[in-house]
Amino acid sequence: MAFLKFEDIDKSFGENNVISKFNLEVEKGKFIVLLGPSGCGKSTLLRMIAGLEKIDNGKILLESNLLNDLLPSKRQIAMVFQSYALYPHMNVFQNISFGLKSEKISKIDIKDKVNEAAKILKIEELLDRRPKELSGGQRQRVAIGRAITRNPKLFLFDEPLSNLDTALRSEMRVEISKLHKKLKSNIIYVTHDQIEAMTLADKIVIMNKGKIEQFGSPEDIYNNPNNIFVAEFIGNPKMNIFKIKTEDIINKNTFKLFNKEIKFENLSFGDTLYVGIRPEDISLENKSEYAAEVSVELIENLGSERIFYTHVNGVEIRIKSIQNVKEKNITIYLPKNKLYLFDNNKNRLKA
Repeated sequence: MAFLKFEDIDKSFGENNVISKFNLEVEKGKFIVLLGPSGCGKSTLLRMIAGLEKIDNGKILLESNLLNDLLPSKRQIAMVFQSYALYPHMNVFQNISFGLKSEKISKIDIKDKVNEAAKILKIEELLDRRPKELSGGQRQRVAIGRAITRNPKLFLFDEPLSNLDTALRSEMRVEISKLHKKLKSNIIYVTHDQIEAMTLADKIVIMNKGKIEQFGSPEDIYNNPNNIFVAEFIGNPKMNIFKIKTEDIINKNTFKLFNKEIKFENLSFGDTLYVGIRPEDISLENKSEYAAEVSVELIENLGSERIFYTHVNGVEIRIKSIQNVKEKNITIYLPKNKLYLFDNNKNRLKA
């Protein structure tokens, strides 16, 4: 039985349909990341789980209990917002314990819960400080601490790291991952940052225009994208996509790339074909018969690796390599076993 279940969820704002026929089942104890571009409906979905947005149609069930008409305070859900939402006139202890006081819990129990959360988050020495005396990372820990003390069945995180600098984001990703493993809780986490998704999630939900494009483990989504949208959205730089010209499609399983014929015995395609390859899979030295001479237009030096930008037949190609190439003209090689094929609907062709 699913711990959290969505059945045919619909949500519109006026004539703008944000979520359409959304169906998903989540197992107990899993860290689920909702990933997608701005406007895809991921934060709206999170707010519907929390009870902050009304569901137009469908059902959300938590341990088989219908959430649709329950007040937010009755859902046993804790939400961590992007903006921290801390009270500036209260110290850290008071901010973390604020929700507990409204539940009429004894002062001794409140103190124990706050101290336990502070210990987990390593902010014991900050309990007497006010928010203005804290760094961004410390404020986010306080917001998470406030959620922990409620002992919820489900944690909701709405882009909690977007206000932090790069170093703090990396640090907080590790802390949130450790927290999940320690609490063994369910977390639904919203982000548009694929690095957060890939490093934190047990399962990722790739969303686009209110619908699920793919649901699976980070490894499966990266290695086996369902379509071009997923293939380009996951990976940095994004996957290179070539549209094969009609005249270069020889038959149902053979096409030309770089003027070389490539045959896929177990695949069949029509008169429209897209071929993809990830930048890190293009080689500058491991030779294959599928090669092209290119002129390097730009090099991004990232220290341990470099990204080369070039064009072939008017299509930009991105190459990710640890090599330091100084020549302007280079040869690139595309291994056949690293190619992804997509049909005229931009869906993946699989053997």
